Amino acid sequence: MISTRKQIESCIIVGVATQQQRIEKLQEYLDELDFLVKTAGAVVKKRFTQKLQMPDSRTYVGSGKLEEIVEYVRAADISMVVFDDELSPSQLRNLDKVINCKILDRTNLILDIFAKRAQTAHSKTQVELAQYQYLLPRLTGMWTHLERQKGGIGMRGPGETEIETDRRIVRDRISLLKKRLVAIDKQKATQRKNRGKLLRIALVGYTNVGKSTIMNMLSKSEVFAENKLFATLDTTVRKTVVHNLPFLLADTVGFIRKLPHGLVESFKSTLDEVREADVLLHVVDISHDEFEDQINVVNQTLADIGSANKHTIMVFNKIDAYSFVEKEEDDLMPSTKENISLDELMKTWMAKENHPCIFISAKKKSNLQEFRQLIYDEVKQVHAERFPYNDFLY
Repeated sequence: MISTRKQIESCIIVGVATQQQRIEKLQEYLDELDFLVKTAGAVVKKRFTQKLQMPDSRTYVGSGKLEEIVEYVRAADISMVVFDDELSPSQLRNLDKVINCKILDRTNLILDIFAKRAQTAHSKTQVELAQYQYLLPRLTGMWTHLERQKGGIGMRGPGETEIETDRRIVRDRISLLKKRLVAIDKQKATQRKNRGKLLRIALVGYTNVGKSTIMNMLSKSEVFAENKLFATLDTTVRKTVVHNLPFLLADTVGFIRKLPHGLVESFKSTLDEVREADVLLHVVDISHDEFEDQINVVNQTLADIGSANKHTIMVFNKIDAYSFVEKEEDDLMPSTKENISLDELMKTWMAKENHPCIFISAKKKSNLQEFRQLIYDEVKQVHAERFPYNDFLY
């Protein structure tokens, strides 16, 4: 009997600690890479790390570490090796000659997840454009089996011809996709204009912080949400009413560290909902060990798209998952992230954050009424600024 069950791919992940990226920070990135691999549907068997001044320009890791990786791949029957940084075309070619299995970098992995998650014509076009832009400089390595790469006398053969043909096809496809995106963006802009004078709120935040769960809670809609990275890729907009005040609520794609540049460029139009929003709900996973770093990543992205100075509410989510180790009474050591209570953390952030703050659990619906009241107060204030003579809503 032939089994139809899909075989789960096994893989290893590889990262390099440098002067700019210490080993502690590398482990955080590899934790995230591990989660990305699981989201893509594979399982991580082992991690390989190395300290270098900078990644090797030929093979990313040193020759000794590469031999170690090759031996493990053979012994453990590994089907995929994933590198934490984007590999150059030459690094990819050199690694492909040595490691006898599929090789991906973080960029390629994220593109694969995005391709799987894309649902609408808009997001599918954006992902396809990013994929082709990533593929174009790496086409040469796809024809090494023809052994006619150098050109010159007696060396012009089908390999060189097919590479040039493929490059032309890819460039034409990129041009077509860019034109298609321009047309879609015009349609989207028209749709936003037709929404009238309703104020707009956009949910922003790192990936997997609970934005879609909050969207469902506030708008009583059924936006797809699960505990995986990039569960939501398509922007969803719902008309929502808090008390007697209507507004439009948009759920947007989550941000992530080391997000591929091509993907950021392709998805800039998706972030139009953020640019045109009147209020931002910046959602943070308070239970995550590196939530402060995630806040910084989101703030930097908002600054990059010119949305850093909007009315913002900081929404610290997942208080039900927050845990800490209580200090002994005679412990004179300063408090760390591991032993700060939720009450202490709340007071700290309420004091230092310039924006209004709320601590909730969207899953358990904790502090929901306070959250809705805070949104109402903020939207009411913005509405009064925008339409000073229209007070019938109050």
